[in-house]
Amino acid sequence: MAVRKSSMFTACVALMAVCAVLVIASGVWFGVAQEGECAQRARWPVAILGGCILLATLAGFAGAYSDHGRARYLLRIYFIAIPVLIVILVVFLVFAAVVTGGSGAYPLIGRAYDEYRLDGFSMWLRGYVSGDPGGWEEIRSCLAGSDTCKKLARQASFVTADEFYKSSLTPLQSGCCKPPSECGFRYVGPTVWTNPTSAPDHDCGLWSNNPGQLCYECESCRAGLLATLRSQWHKVNIALVVATVSLIFLYVAGFIAYKKARK
Repeated sequence: MAVRKSSMFTACVALMAVCAVLVIASGVWFGVAQEGECAQRARWPVAILGGCILLATLAGFAGAYSDHGRARYLLRIYFIAIPVLIVILVVFLVFAAVVTGGSGAYPLIGRAYDEYRLDGFSMWLRGYVSGDPGGWEEIRSCLAGSDTCKKLARQASFVTADEFYKSSLTPLQSGCCKPPSECGFRYVGPTVWTNPTSAPDHDCGLWSNNPGQLCYECESCRAGLLATLRSQWHKVNIALVVATVSLIFLYVAGFIAYKKARK
């Protein structure tokens, strides 16, 4: 077939396969990162989508070197599947941008870290940590057994409260391993605080110095988890935007090269 002679077409398909591998790698990283942070929201769809794109590009590559009958079938799969998958990828990017728009973070005077509130996140994300009590209980148990707060408690460098306030905490450490600053608790250690006579916030009454409880039931802990998810999604989205733009450009260039080869 004439398409066999189009090195431009096969080069475009090969580069699209590389883009598909980038999508798969981003999806795998996202899934593994969520597991490490005790979250399980939409862990593998990105990797699955990347796998479908890779299969479609392989069909196009094989079609360029197959006999006439098989080539027509494989190339048809390629030319139909790739646009559909790109549209799905674009829809996912738009959806991710919408639901991760709010950061939920608010800075504190005299603190190097931020604290987080649920009302700063989208309703879709808030539903993940508030809509299913059983689901949060599973996440809470995972967090209590993880090193998120245990690692913070072992920090010997935090001798005074000022040293702790100048430290950089992750969103989960800020929300789950200590009481909210507005509670006015007195610092004893990274995960040990003494209670004031009055607590202005609901989370203040949920705090416990028990390593198995801490602030895992607090709304600030839920918000810290959402901030972690949001950060992970933004990192993945950067790679997906690059892959999507590249896929569109390469598909169009390959399609033009294929038409020229057919003529």
